[in-house]
Amino acid sequence: MSMTPEHHHLPEGETGTEQELREPKWFRVVLYNDDYTTMDFVIEILVNVFHKPAAEATRIMLDVHKKRRGICGTYTYDIASTKVAQVHQLAKSREFPLKCSLEEA
Repeated sequence: MSMTPEHHHLPEGETGTEQELREPKWFRVVLYNDDYTTMDFVIEILVNVFHKPAAEATRIMLDVHKKRRGICGTYTYDIASTKVAQVHQLAKSREFPLKCSLEEA
């Protein structure tokens, strides 16, 4: 009786151990303007959730205010979706209707 592992039939030249490495897809996290969320709260979100320095947070907040949307950053899907959930949770806890979403970069 042979103790060697059973060989599965693979196309010639394939060992079965090679994995195709692909770059992850990237997603932009976007904040949207509304008439109720304060500018200070948007800056707070950008500093605490997205770790932006105050000057950059202010610039993004002004994009949200003037252009109706601002890009907070670009991340892999898992990180982007976690940040969107954090924004919604914090906004809800402070009773702000702040909207945040992700879009493929």
